[in-house]
Parts: sequence; structure tokens; C-alpha cells
Amino acid sequence: MPFIRPVAGRAATAFSRLWPALLSVGGLFLLWEAYAQLSGIPPTTLPAPSRVLMQGALQHRALWDNTLPTLTATLLGFACSVSAAFALSVLIDFFRPLRRALLPVFVISQTLPMIAIAPLVVLWFGFGLAPKIMLVALVTFFPMLIALVQGYAATADEIEQLVASMGAPRWRIFLIARLPSALPFFFAGLRISITYAVVGAIFSEYAGAAKGLGIYILNAKNNFRPDLVLAAVTVSATLTLLLFGATVLIQRLSMPWLRLSGSESP
Repeated sequence: MPFIRPVAGRAATAFSRLWPALLSVGGLFLLWEAYAQLSGIPPTTLPAPSRVLMQGALQHRALWDNTLPTLTATLLGFACSVSAAFALSVLIDFFRPLRRALLPVFVISQTLPMIAIAPLVVLWFGFGLAPKIMLVALVTFFPMLIALVQGYAATADEIEQLVASMGAPRWRIFLIARLPSALPFFFAGLRISITYAVVGAIFSEYAGAAKGLGIYILNAKNNFRPDLVLAAVTVSATLTLLLFGATVLIQRLSMPWLRLSGSESP
């Protein structure tokens, strides 16, 4: 049928992009499995991937119960981060002195060690969801803010002059010219930030939480169960990959012209 060829072509293209990564990851897991099985190293020191997967399957209910709080903090914190980054970027773009006033403060905020900030935030705001949302937002908003500001600045002067010559006010120039020009930069920052979101949520749980992957990892470490630690790390990595894939999908849906022109990022 006519629609089969385009679908098959897209599947072949997707596979051609994925197979090098699948091959390298699979090779690493095979080497790890062979070393763990043949070297005689005890599983309490280095469990084999097969043991990690088996124990993760046996503990799937506990892992799921601890994944939900981490995922909730990740999504809420990232949503706050995106909202704050966009609002601040618009203010900075419309009021240029704010850029010189605020950007140094934001840079300083990124130099603060998380290991010192997380316990203070928990001490000030308690052991609930709020401090975890704040810490995820703190970790993730800066790359998106910088990406948006740079994207606005990358707008072609000819486009702005054309829109301005038609009598458009500044806010309309922003919507028609500057905001679309910033979209590729925004999604680049989004992909960078999303890789830190789950890690930020887990780290915030180290500082104080009742449930979450961070608490699960701490308990497994204290019980000398590296297999369960690695099972939780596998869940964390899977969440990160899924969220990263979601950002790529959103970019493709929001910017279909990149796909048509063949200039979308891999």
C-alpha cells in the first residue's frame, strides 16, 4: 500500500540512527556480564547485569512506589523551571538593564554546591514536596534561561526591520520574529536541562524525604545491596531517557519545518 513505504523509510532512518548506540551499550553490558561471571568477584561488590535485572524485577513494586514521588518532583520542578526561565527571559529581553543586573545573580546561583544548599532548603521548607520542586527548578532553569536569551539575540535584523516597517509594536515584533527565532535555542537548553532534572530530584531526596529513588538508593546502600542500588539507577536512567525523548518529540511537533528541511537535530 502507498503509506507503507514512508513508514518503512522512517523506521529504517530511526534504526540507522539508533543502532550505533544500541550496539555500544549492549557491548558494554556483555563485557560487564562476562567479567562479573568469570572473574569470581562477589556480587556484593559488583553484581552482574542479569542479577541487577532479576532483583529489580523482584523488587518492582517497591521500585515503582519510590519512583512515583521522584517523578512527581521532577515534573513539577521542571514545569516551574520552564515557566520561570521563560518569564525571566522575556523580562530580560524587554528591559535590557535587567540582563546586567540579574544574570550575575543567576550565575552565582549555579556555583552554589548542591550538597550544601539541599539540606538548608529542607531545613527551611520541611520534608514535603516543595523543597524538592525548588531544588529541581534551581538545577534546571539556568540552561534554558541562557538559551532563550541567546535565541532572542540571534534574530535576524532583516526580519525585525520588516515587521517593524509594517507598524508592529514591540510586543508583536517579539511574538512574530524574536520568539520563533529562539525556539531551536530553547529546545537545546530544554534537552540539556531535562538530563539534570531526575538527578536533581534524587539528590534532593538524599537531604530528606520519606519516599523516592534517593531514599531507596540510600537504604539499599546501607544494607550492602549494590544490585538494588544499580536497579534504582537503571530506573533513574530510564526516566531520564524517556523525558529526553519527550522533549525531542515536542520539538518535532512544535517545529515541523525542521523535519521538512532536514535540519532537525539527531
